[in-house]
Amino acid sequence: MPLQLPIIDATHSGYVSQLDALRQQLSPAGNVVSDRGRELTLRVFGEALSPQQVVERICSGVRQSGRSAVANYVQALDGFELGAGPLAVPESRLRESHEQADPALLLAVRAIAENIREFQRAILHHDVRFEPRSGVRLDQRYVPLDRVGICVPGGAAAYPSTVMMTVVPAQVAGVRQIAVVAPPTQFGAFNSDVLATCYELGVREVYPIGGAQAVAALAYGIDGLARVDKIVGPGNLFVALAKKSVYGQVDIDSIAGPSEVVVIADETTRADFVAADMLAQAEHSPGASLLVTWDRSLVARVEAELEKQIVELDRCELTRQSLQAFGGFILVRDVAQACEVTDSIAPEHLHIACRNARDVALQIRHAGATFLGDFSPVAVGDYAAGPSHVLPTGGTARWAAGLSANSFLRSGSVIEFSAAALKHIAPHVAQIAQREGLTAHKRSVTIRTDL
Repeated sequence: MPLQLPIIDATHSGYVSQLDALRQQLSPAGNVVSDRGRELTLRVFGEALSPQQVVERICSGVRQSGRSAVANYVQALDGFELGAGPLAVPESRLRESHEQADPALLLAVRAIAENIREFQRAILHHDVRFEPRSGVRLDQRYVPLDRVGICVPGGAAAYPSTVMMTVVPAQVAGVRQIAVVAPPTQFGAFNSDVLATCYELGVREVYPIGGAQAVAALAYGIDGLARVDKIVGPGNLFVALAKKSVYGQVDIDSIAGPSEVVVIADETTRADFVAADMLAQAEHSPGASLLVTWDRSLVARVEAELEKQIVELDRCELTRQSLQAFGGFILVRDVAQACEVTDSIAPEHLHIACRNARDVALQIRHAGATFLGDFSPVAVGDYAAGPSHVLPTGGTARWAAGLSANSFLRSGSVIEFSAAALKHIAPHVAQIAQREGLTAHKRSVTIRTDL
C-alpha cells in the first residue's frame, strides 16, 4: 500500500485548524494508545477506561496499598511476578551484563557519556554572589536534588541511550542517588545492554517496574523502593499522565507526548536526507514527521524517497503506520512563513535543512532542539552530541525546556544585611508593609532600626 501523507497548504486560509487538530492528536490529551494498550485495559480493569482513568486507578492503588498494588499491576499488565524479595535487579546481574557486554558497546557508551558530561558541565549553573552596596550580600545557591527516579522505556525496543541522556546530566549536577525503572521485559530491566550501561555509569538501583505503576512507586515510595524528589525520562501516554498525576508530590521533567520532528527544506535540500529524517521519527511509532517547504517539487521527491527507504527498515510496518497517521507535508509561501508555521507547532526536534540554516534558526523561537545543515541529523542529538534527548513535545516547547544538568538543581537565595544596610532600606519596607496591612512585618524591621 503506497504512502499517502496529507498535504497542508498554508498559503490558503484554513490551515490553522488542520495544524491544531494534529497538535491535539499528538498531545497527552490525544489518547494515542496502542491496540495492545486498549486490550490490556479491558482485560485488567474489566471496562474500557480512558488512559486518564487507568492512571488514576493505578496511582490511587499504589498510594493506598504500596508494594502489593505495584506487584498486582506488574503481574496483570506485564505478566511478571515481582516476588517477596528485593525489588531491585541484583547488582550481580548488572555486573555480569557489563562483563559480557560487547566491547564496542562499552566504547561507545564511554565516548558518548564523556560528550554529555562535557556539555552539561559547560552549561551547569554556578552559585552567584552579589553585593550591590556596603552591608548587603545576596547569594543565589544551587543545590543538587538528593534522589531522582529515571524512567527508561522498554516495550518495543531497548534504550541504553535514554540511560545516558538522563543519568549523566543528573550525575553532573551532583545527584547522589539515582533509581532507574524500566518494564520487566527483554527490552527493559532485563536487557543486557541497558544493564551494562547502568553499571558502566555507576547506577546500581534498577527496578523491573514500568508504566504508571513505576511512576507512582517512585513518587510515593514503596517497600524496597524509596521515594524520590524528581521523576524524569520518556515513556508512553500512561507514563506521561502518571507523571502529571503525581506532580506536586514530586517534581517531574515534563508531560511528554509522541516524538516529533519538523524539517524545513528548500530546493537545495537532498530529498533522501529529508526522507531519512522523517522515517527516523516515525520509527518511534508513534512519532510525528512533518516537512515544511516552499518548494512544491520537493514533496514529490521526498514521497518517492520515503517509499524507497521504508521497505529497508527493520520496523517497516510500524513506521509506515506511524507515518501515515502522524506524517505530513506543509506548503508555505516562503521562508518567513515557514518560520511562522514552525513557531506555531513548537516542535520537539527542528531540522533546518535549507540554505542559510543558522540565519533561519534565529527567526524561530519555539523548538526543543534545533539541528542545522545537511550533516546534523536528529539522531546525532538522540545519541551522542551532548544535550539530552529528553525534550518538550506536543507544542510545549513554547514554554518548556529540555532536560539538562540544571534540571536536577534546586536554587535558593541567601540574604545578609548589616545593621546600617537594614536601617537604610527600612523606611521602604515599612511603607509597603503598612500599605498591605501587615504591621507585624513592619514591626519586625523597625524593632531593629528604632533602637
